[in-house]
Amino acid sequence: MFDKFLLVLVDGINYSSWLFLAAVGLTLIYGVMKIVNVAHGSFYALGAYVAASVVGAWTANDYPPALSYLALFVAAVVAGFTVGPLVERVLLRYQYEKDEVVILLLTYAVFLVMEDLLKLIWGVDPYFIIEPFAYLGNFELAGMSYPNYYLLMLGLAVLVGTSLMLFLKKTHFGRLLVSVIHDREVSAAMGIDVSKIFVLTFGAGCALAGIAGAFTAPTISVVPGIGVEVIVLSFAVVVTGGLGSLPGVALAAIIMGLVRSFCVHYIPQLELFVIFSVMALVLAFRPRGLFSLAEARKI
Repeated sequence: MFDKFLLVLVDGINYSSWLFLAAVGLTLIYGVMKIVNVAHGSFYALGAYVAASVVGAWTANDYPPALSYLALFVAAVVAGFTVGPLVERVLLRYQYEKDEVVILLLTYAVFLVMEDLLKLIWGVDPYFIIEPFAYLGNFELAGMSYPNYYLLMLGLAVLVGTSLMLFLKKTHFGRLLVSVIHDREVSAAMGIDVSKIFVLTFGAGCALAGIAGAFTAPTISVVPGIGVEVIVLSFAVVVTGGLGSLPGVALAAIIMGLVRSFCVHYIPQLELFVIFSVMALVLAFRPRGLFSLAEARKI
């Protein structure tokens, strides 16, 4: 029984780390800009396809396999921080004063366009990149063999979460970001360049989505449509944790990952909808999520 508990715990932590990586960019953008970026899933897919291209070229040129992880990280950040700010400057910057539904529909349109662009660039055939996944080997636990790559994903999730928290609390730009989160109008009146904050935040959120896709790519088949499931699951995690709350996303990811793992091992029939059941249960008692941010009252 103890061995089975360990398996449930390890599987849950593995899935929680992936959920956190997939959702953290979405909650960062909402926390600062107060928009739900439906195109988040497409930036995840962009990161996955960029990872496929980078690993393919890396392997073909016989570069050191150990450095391929750094190449994945850099490529995903560059891709997200190139396309993300471009979308914000060309499309979103003119919509902030309009109804939130308009921006929601606009990001949905960006999602549809990017999905077709990804097909146009990379085609519809699946990409398999197993080299980074296989290079790290396996470890034994309770008679089962687990890839060490999952430990890398866990470490990446901890690194991203810790870095964001330290950035927001310890850096000058992070404190400016927190100021914009709490009150955009007052921040602008005090001389903070809100437009600059927005473009950098949107780029960072898209880069985080790309990182999640890049490091997930070695564990899956990279095919068109992988971003659809990601945006649905990410939204469920963000809403459960509290829109815009980084600790809330972390806690929601852990809860959902562990509950899903329990269902996979003991009640597999419930695995398909258990995450959304957790979301519904939390929202029934806390409509704003576990760690909802305080909102300024406008009189």
